[in-house]
Amino acid sequence: MPYRLASTDGTLTFELNSISAIVGRAPTADLPVVDPTVSRRHAQILSDENGLTVHDLGSSNGTFVNGNKIDTAPIVPGDVIAFGKVSFRLEGEAPKVQTAATAITGPTIVRQRAVLDGDAPDLGTDEKSRRKLATLLEVSKGLGWAADTDALLGKIAGYAYQILEVDRVAIILVDDEGRLQPKFARDRKGTNTAGEIPRSIARKALEDKVAILTDNAGEDTRFSGQSIVMQQVRSAICVPLMGSEGGGRPLGVLYVDTVGSQHRFDDEDLDFCVAFAGIAAVAIENGEFVQRIQREVIARSNFERFFAPQIAQRIAESSETIRLGGVKQPVAVLFSDIRGFTALAESMRPEDTASLLTEYFTEMVDCVFRHNGTLDKFMGDALMAHWGAPLGGDRDADNAVAAAIDMMKALDGLNTNWRTIGRPELNVGIGLNYGEAFAGNIGSERRLEFTVIGDTVNTAYRLCSAAEAGEILITEDLRRALKDVPNLVERPAMELKNKAQPVTVYRVALG
Repeated sequence: MPYRLASTDGTLTFELNSISAIVGRAPTADLPVVDPTVSRRHAQILSDENGLTVHDLGSSNGTFVNGNKIDTAPIVPGDVIAFGKVSFRLEGEAPKVQTAATAITGPTIVRQRAVLDGDAPDLGTDEKSRRKLATLLEVSKGLGWAADTDALLGKIAGYAYQILEVDRVAIILVDDEGRLQPKFARDRKGTNTAGEIPRSIARKALEDKVAILTDNAGEDTRFSGQSIVMQQVRSAICVPLMGSEGGGRPLGVLYVDTVGSQHRFDDEDLDFCVAFAGIAAVAIENGEFVQRIQREVIARSNFERFFAPQIAQRIAESSETIRLGGVKQPVAVLFSDIRGFTALAESMRPEDTASLLTEYFTEMVDCVFRHNGTLDKFMGDALMAHWGAPLGGDRDADNAVAAAIDMMKALDGLNTNWRTIGRPELNVGIGLNYGEAFAGNIGSERRLEFTVIGDTVNTAYRLCSAAEAGEILITEDLRRALKDVPNLVERPAMELKNKAQPVTVYRVALG
């Protein structure tokens, strides 16, 4: 008469249809019981014409029949047999319908274990285990810090081929939208196998955060998809790559399998893959971190060419992407222009002209940045700066005037030094205006330039053109925006291009 073992908690059922069956924690056991109190080869159940007999195989936690520890004992329907702390009841009638919780006797064996951030499986202390620990140490050194993610994934796969008997290796990472993206998928011949990875196994490992071992994926009821059957996946291990940030977010999975061969992964292979995947996850996360830092350094370096350092830092740390277009907002705009520079440049060697301009512009830009301004652009010997975009403040107008005064003082210092070494002196005129302007990234998709445009800008430019050497001219609109008004001298109203009425203008009194 057929028999079956049904666990007392109702989660496992084994049919006893063979003459001999091994009970144990090992995936290769005939009746696999995944529990820490069960030994890898815990007990053997034999069947003959007289019935069933259970033999303990030297297990660590013992085999019990109806509460009594035994070495060998006959068992009959109704008896309770415990392997370690896992108890089963022997029944004399096989189930008519197999449930999803049934562990199928035969080649389909599944084991899964939870994987947490920093998880370190016990690899044992025997000589074989020590060799594996030494290998993991070498892997850790070999991966190290690598900024090139693609090269890093290739190294991870290379180590997987070295230390495991596998036919294929795949590394699948989770993108920003939570989708699985194969980043590396090769067989031993180097053939790309990205389209052959069983996604159902990868999804199961990620969703449950478990390492999965199966020795016959095609018949495993936990996985779906014709790809597993069509690819003849014999044995597979899939381990989530757990990151340390965000409470241990899954970065992706490491997947290895054998195809059409007789090799089956075992418990030790699974534990080793979990440890190996932990090292790989750290390396991948470190690589992503290094790349992110490099991008931020480059971005901030570029921003600091045009923005004050504190503003550049805020922009670099912003998650917003650069895009075409912009917004209208109030800004203070400054133009400065060297008087008579064209004639001066004609009398100088090109290299001397470049050197003079470089020294001059370095001082002028420092003045702009010192007062939280943004360098908009250089236009020959002219400079344009603005305040209020991309980040505004209630003292933008005051900062613009302060920068203009600072620029005049800095130029006086430059002229004093140049005079002592026989270099020509420079004189500039500065114009400022305040009002609404369009601020944003202007240009094409290939090249963008952050700038401000509009009538406010045009008026500042024309005011600069009207300023005499050593003059700082401001409009009435800018004067009204000031919190602290400096000494001003009203100039006669000026006729400016595209202005229907004369513009009220003030000169900033210096000294």
